[in-house]
Amino acid sequence: MSARVVMYSTQTCPYCERAHALLRARGVSKIETINVDLHPQRREEMVRRTGRRTVPQVFIGETHVGGFDDLSALDRAGGLDALLAA
Repeated sequence: MSARVVMYSTQTCPYCERAHALLRARGVSKIETINVDLHPQRREEMVRRTGRRTVPQVFIGETHVGGFDDLSALDRAGGLDALLAA
């Protein structure tokens, strides 16, 4: 997989853990994780970029996928592998 994956997360987030597990299962070996609970200015950045306040918020390349539910739905629809390969 060649696309850069960035995930806004917190240290204690079960949906973030599930998103990590799904991405690893799809062959992603490197996920740039931004812990917004440790870096409040990064939370502000996340809200500006996504319009959302909840974590996780996943970006694949320049595409904002959304949270875990969005990531999972993309996977079920067959679009995740193609986005990761782009």
